[in-house]
Parts: sequence; structure tokens; C-alpha cells
Amino acid sequence: MMGICDNRTVIITGAARGLGKSYALAFAAEGANVVVNDIGTSLGGEGRDTSAADAVVEEIKAAGGNAIANYEDVTDWDAGKRIVEAAVEAFGDLHVVVNNAGIVRDRMFVSATLDEWDATMHVHLRGHFCIARHAVDYWRGRAKEGHEVDARIINTTSGAGLQGSIAQSAYSTAKGGIASLTLVQAAELGRYGITSNALAPSARTRMTEQAFADKMATGGDAFDVMHPDNIAPTVVWLGSPLSKDVTGCIFELEGGKIMLEDGWREGPVVDKGAKWEPADVGDAVSKLIEERVEPRKVWGTA
Repeated sequence: MMGICDNRTVIITGAARGLGKSYALAFAAEGANVVVNDIGTSLGGEGRDTSAADAVVEEIKAAGGNAIANYEDVTDWDAGKRIVEAAVEAFGDLHVVVNNAGIVRDRMFVSATLDEWDATMHVHLRGHFCIARHAVDYWRGRAKEGHEVDARIINTTSGAGLQGSIAQSAYSTAKGGIASLTLVQAAELGRYGITSNALAPSARTRMTEQAFADKMATGGDAFDVMHPDNIAPTVVWLGSPLSKDVTGCIFELEGGKIMLEDGWREGPVVDKGAKWEPADVGDAVSKLIEERVEPRKVWGTA
């Protein structure tokens, strides 16, 4: 039986555990060749352990799939190129990049440090940039050579990035940046046969078990809403040829729910038709706030 990703090659970063592992197994089950990229750090980004990526590769192979492990650091510019080259060398081509790797440094803003801020931006924003940039170079080169390109970038944002989250100012900022990056990639790269979409997954992982322990706890029901395997089918579909007409979208995923984010758009407006006096602005803003659609609350607020 053929899968929807037969003969497609996918790089998944942070693929040794949690959501990344679920994605890797699901892509392989649908016929994809999988590059399991993971350097095996702790939740905070410390240490190295290659055994976890190796274990995922062995699980895929035991089920009859194709996979290789890769231990390169996605935040390293040259390493990003080597990851792409490893995929092409092993499987002959590259079709999908799933940017999943990340760290978290939770801290109230008044206690946030520069090192924690920089580390979070480095892994999430630079990590999303490096590997995708080299993949785009590869795909653009293929397109210029006359090959048909049907490529995917799948980024990982978060509810924290879309609406903010208490004690996660750095993480929220990085994830919000990824959402914006996705929109720009989609607008610029379609001419080369490349789509870009993003996920805001809600599932039980090392990251969310600490930040949202109550929400992530298993309830003993037949359907484990927070299991990471629930997110994988949409990711696999986005990486398949079936999604070629879908780009610039952000999907919030939880359990059996697929929600398309509506994004920033123009809201109510007041136009005086002339220059405002500073003292008059307050009344105009009050009117706009009364007319706006009520925004979603920041995670962690009452």
C-alpha cells in the first residue's frame, strides 16, 4: 500500500523525542525517507546525546522504513548546509524541512536575563533560518536547472507566539517571529515551487509538561487528547504532494482539532481626515476598543 509521502525525503529537526519523534515515525509510515536530526540536548539546551536519534532511526528501520540519523546543530550556518547535503546524498533528493527543534527558558520578564533571551532566539529563530535557507538554495538551484520542485517548509510557532504567555517573554517573541517568517517565506518562495506553513501544536512534550502540567496530564479517557501522535497526521499531509496549493497558513493543532489561524488583520478605524490633537486621541482609541473583536487572553492570565 502506497503512502502519501512515498519517495519524498524529509528533514525533521529535534526528531528524537516528543513531537519530532511522532513526526518522524508518521512520515516514515507514509513512505518518506527521514533524516532524524537531533543533537540530544536537555530541555534548556545543554549537553549532547546522539543515542536518542539513533533509537528513532532503528525504530523506523525495524518497521520497514528508511531513515538516517544526523547530529548537526541547526543553529550553525555551515551545519545547516551539511544537513541538506546529507539528505540528498543518502536519498537522492530533498522535499520537506520540518523545523521542530527548540528550547525553553521560562522566566518572568522582570527576572529575564540577556543570556537566556539570546539562547532562546538563537535556537528558535536562527535554527529555523539556517537549515531552511540552505534547503531553499538547493530547491532554487533545482528549479533553475529545469526540474519540477514540489517542496515544503513546515515551521513551528506556538500559542505563546500567537497570543503571548506569562513567564515566556523570550519564547513568545521567538515563536511570534517564526509566524511572521512563515508568511514572508510563503510570499517569496512560491515561484520556485516551495510552500511554507507553520504549526502551533498543543501536545504533551518535555516542554509543555513543565509549563502546563495540569493541561497536559492524561485523563484516562479512551482518546488521549494531548498525545503528540495526534499532531503528526496534519504535519505529514502538509509535507505531501497533496498540500501543494496550501501556503502561508498557520494551523493550531490539538487532539483531533485542526484550526486555521485568522492572523493579524485591519480592525475598526477612525479617520478624522485631518491632524489629531493629542488630547483628542483618547476618545478615538476608546471607541476603537469598544468596536474591536475581543482578543484572546495571554496564556496564564485570568
